[in-house]
Amino acid sequence: MLDNHQKNIATFIHLSTFSRFVIPMGNFIGPVVLWIANKDKSEFVDQHGKQAINFQISILLYALIIGTLTVPFFVFKFLHGIDFIDFHGLHDFHINIGKPSPLLYIGGGLGVLAFIGFILELVFIIKASLKARDGEPFHYPFTINFIK
Repeated sequence: MLDNHQKNIATFIHLSTFSRFVIPMGNFIGPVVLWIANKDKSEFVDQHGKQAINFQISILLYALIIGTLTVPFFVFKFLHGIDFIDFHGLHDFHINIGKPSPLLYIGGGLGVLAFIGFILELVFIIKASLKARDGEPFHYPFTINFIK
């Protein structure tokens, strides 16, 4: 039988991921500290802690992949018009903005995908917190189970 303390700890594990807006890497530090301190006391807390940590690691991995794909598209687009061999300082520096490159569309599309992923991450964290508060299990979608 779950008591309110277990439900509250599981809820705070999910909500502690929002600490990243105040503390760098807080989305990992908060859940890990709460999970390690309480994982042996309750199977319910252990499962929610693993889910929250696995989701944050998965999100980091997806963000790194999207960032790795996106950055070169923007760099190639903006450095396309610069002649590195015959560069005479800032007085001859100009960027010719002409017709948008397909690379810019691909990079922009990946940026939009990253923004949509961020919004979905917030929605999933809130949904997981509400499920934990109600004493129900929750499995984040698109999660790779690093901690089993």
